[in-house]
Amino acid sequence: MAAATTLSDSTFTGLPLLHRGKVRDVYDVGEDRLLLVATDRLSAFDCILPTPIRLKGTVLTSISVFWFKRLENVVSNHLITTDLDEMPEDIRSYEELRGRSTLVKKTTVFPVECVVRGYLEGSGWKDYQATGSVCGHDLPAGLRQCDKLPEPIFTPATKAATGHDENISEAEAAEILGADLAGKLKQFSLAIYKEASEYASTRGIIIADTKFEFGADSDGNIILIDEVLTPDSSRFWSAADYEPGRAQASFDKQFVREYLETLDWDKTPPAPPLPDEVAEATTQRYLKAYELLTGKELG
Repeated sequence: MAAATTLSDSTFTGLPLLHRGKVRDVYDVGEDRLLLVATDRLSAFDCILPTPIRLKGTVLTSISVFWFKRLENVVSNHLITTDLDEMPEDIRSYEELRGRSTLVKKTTVFPVECVVRGYLEGSGWKDYQATGSVCGHDLPAGLRQCDKLPEPIFTPATKAATGHDENISEAEAAEILGADLAGKLKQFSLAIYKEASEYASTRGIIIADTKFEFGADSDGNIILIDEVLTPDSSRFWSAADYEPGRAQASFDKQFVREYLETLDWDKTPPAPPLPDEVAEATTQRYLKAYELLTGKELG
């Protein structure tokens, strides 16, 4: 069931707040479990916008659950349940959490974002234009914006509490994590991307790039955590409209970034509000991504 109203800020009596991210609020619910609450906040250019995006948190939660279940054959994950009726009693009383909350296993989070790029866009495109390579990966000359890469590449990044994550090389990731763990995370990331992108292509979506987070559970096993393959963590393009050499029609927040680029705003807080039509058009893009990927409608 989808959340009926927008939620910009979650604060719940009796639930200790551990972390408030750009989109998700994380609560400690004891017994080695956490509650992730996906709000309707949207960030662009590392600024949280004052305008919530209707149904955004519900879409992110629903897409993540879809992928967690589909990818269980590749890697285990932290999901326990998203059904509010199956959660502890002190959570069930907050009806506004329905559809946007996820009960998960606690993990020791690895301090590296695991980014996989299958196409040349964003910071990868900028790096390529400047150096002919992306995060230490030498690429063929003459590639265009949004060209498909010869093969997907693993381009890790440091996790920033504030500001933008910083791209690093695989060697730098190995220094942070240790060579063995870094190699395993690369292997998992590429395997997940391969499986997910092949499926998405049958649904009319190109997954241009994405980022994953991993952690270790109480037994030391590597598991997939946070969100996975959502319009917030990935670039989703329309396969029908794909044409390299230009920016692509997308099902993510690129639409908002493009609107903000038309404003006289220096990309520092406070961010400007979004017009109602821009906010609703963003909602429709997120919903379309869910519907294409799952074949279902939210409601």
